[in-house]
Amino acid sequence: MSGTVLVLGGRSEIGLAVAQRLAGDHRRFVLAARPGADLTAASATLREAGAETVETTEFDADDLAAHGSFLEKVATGHGPLEVVVLAFGILGDQARAEEDAAHAAAIVHTDYVAQVGLLTHAANLLRAQGHGSLVVFSSVAGVRVRRANYVYGSAKAGLDGFASGLADALQGSGVHLLLVRPGFVIGRMTEGMSPAPFSSTPDQVADATVAALRKRRGVVWVPGVLRPVFFGMRLLPRAIWRRLPR
Repeated sequence: MSGTVLVLGGRSEIGLAVAQRLAGDHRRFVLAARPGADLTAASATLREAGAETVETTEFDADDLAAHGSFLEKVATGHGPLEVVVLAFGILGDQARAEEDAAHAAAIVHTDYVAQVGLLTHAANLLRAQGHGSLVVFSSVAGVRVRRANYVYGSAKAGLDGFASGLADALQGSGVHLLLVRPGFVIGRMTEGMSPAPFSSTPDQVADATVAALRKRRGVVWVPGVLRPVFFGMRLLPRAIWRRLPR
């Protein structure tokens, strides 16, 4: 394929792992990360995986006003865009968020509000092209929000709903949206935390994501067993649900 892959969150372990697998098709890549981030190693990894060209650029997800012009600049300089991967986000500190309203709002801003803005701009750009794919990372934390991480979970719940509706709105436009619902991912973001049941690694999430992307699926759970597990979880009485650990 001749289009460019744009990874928003170029230092993300999952985003980079997805890009590595797409690099086997010898595509062009743009890695976008927060100002000051070092993308040297990430760029080298993609070239070793087979990418033809790897460009890097600074990107501030929380700067909503700059989203439209940022995407237009990338598309003008490196387009057309074939795949846009939204791989940025923060876990935040649940205990702090319960006491610090600004921290709670910051989590929701990055994990939901900023994603909504970028998805809206990116969807419009790909619609104008008439083709392309969006990859959105939700989480099982948003399928039914738990007491133990309700700030992060609520942001993912909002994102999941928005992406699901956007996917329906894109039907017939030539633009495809893949919604990825991983469980606990063992990596930098969760370092120091005890893995939850049915955990996965960034590589496992990337394998499932790229396989689903190539098949143009709408939703993928990682691992797949989480889909029936959370079907049952939805039926648990609230009194039991609120006592569940992370």
